[in-house]
Amino acid sequence: MLILALRRLAILAVSVVVASVVVFFFMAVLPGDPAQVALGVNATPELVAQTRAEFGIDRPLLTQYLDWIGGVFAGDFGQSYVTREPIGPQLLDRLGVTMWLVGAGMAVAALIALPLGTVAAVWHRRPAGTALSGLSQLGVAVPAFLAGIILVQVFAVRLGWLPSGGWTPPNQDAGAFLSGLVLPALSLGLVQGAVLTRYVRSSVLDVLREDYLRTARSKGLRPYPALIRHGLRNAAVPVVTVLGLQLATLLVGAVVVERVFVLPGLGSMLLDSVASRDLLAVQGIVLVLVVGVLLVNFLVDLLYAVVDPRLRGS
Repeated sequence: MLILALRRLAILAVSVVVASVVVFFFMAVLPGDPAQVALGVNATPELVAQTRAEFGIDRPLLTQYLDWIGGVFAGDFGQSYVTREPIGPQLLDRLGVTMWLVGAGMAVAALIALPLGTVAAVWHRRPAGTALSGLSQLGVAVPAFLAGIILVQVFAVRLGWLPSGGWTPPNQDAGAFLSGLVLPALSLGLVQGAVLTRYVRSSVLDVLREDYLRTARSKGLRPYPALIRHGLRNAAVPVVTVLGLQLATLLVGAVVVERVFVLPGLGSMLLDSVASRDLLAVQGIVLVLVVGVLLVNFLVDLLYAVVDPRLRGS
C-alpha cells in the first residue's frame, strides 16, 4: 500500500508540473497585451512599455514561467493586472466557498444515488425499479444551472423558504450559511445524483448476476443481507471511478452555479477575470482547478486499494 501511494504521489507531482507548463504557455500565446488592456487604448507606447516592465511580461517566457511557478509553490500567485492586489489571498477565500459548494453537492449526490441505484437494481424487473430508472434518466438531461433556476423559483420566490442567493461565511452566521448553501448544493447534487444512480444500478446489477452471490443465497442468506455482505464492496470499484469523475465535474460545474446563486467562489472569480482580461488571475485559477482534478484522481487511485484488496498486492 505504501509503495502504491508513493508511486501515485510521484505521478501526481509530475502531472502538476506538466499541467503548470501547459497552463502558463497556453495563456502566454493568447492574443492581447495585458499592459495595453490595463492602461486602455489611449495609452502611449512609452507608458505601455513601462507597464510591461512592471508586470514582468517583457522578459523571456522561460524566465517568466520559472518566476511564476516558484512563487506559486511559495503561495504567491502574483499581483492582479487590473486591481494590482495579490491574487493568492483572493484565491484562498474563493476556494473555500467552492469547496463548501462542491462538498455539499457531492454529499447530496451520494445520498441520492447510493440507495436509489441499489433499489433500482434489486427491483429492475418491477414497475418501481423501472420508474426509478426513468427518473434518473430524466435527471441526467437537466443541466445544473436550469435545476438551480427551478429551485430558486419554487423554494425562494414562491414558497420563500430559502434565500435565492448570496453567501454568508460559516463563522459569522451558521444558520444563514446553511440556508444559503441548500439550493446551490441541491442544484449540483440532484443532477450528479441522477448520473451516479445510473452507474450504481448498472454496477449492482452486474454483482447480482455473479456466482458468489447465488452461492450466498443458496446457503440461506436473504437477498438484501447477501447483497450488503458480499456484493456492495465489489460493486463499489466502478462506482468509485465515477465518483472521482463526478467530483472533477462538480469543480467545473460550480462555475455556472456560483453565477446563478451569486456565490463568491472560484467560478465567479474566473468569469470576472476573463471579462477584465486579467490573465495572471485566470492563469492561477485554472492551475488551481487543474491541480484539484489531479488530486481527486490521486485520491481515487488510493481508494481503489482500500476498496479492493487485490489491487494492493498488484
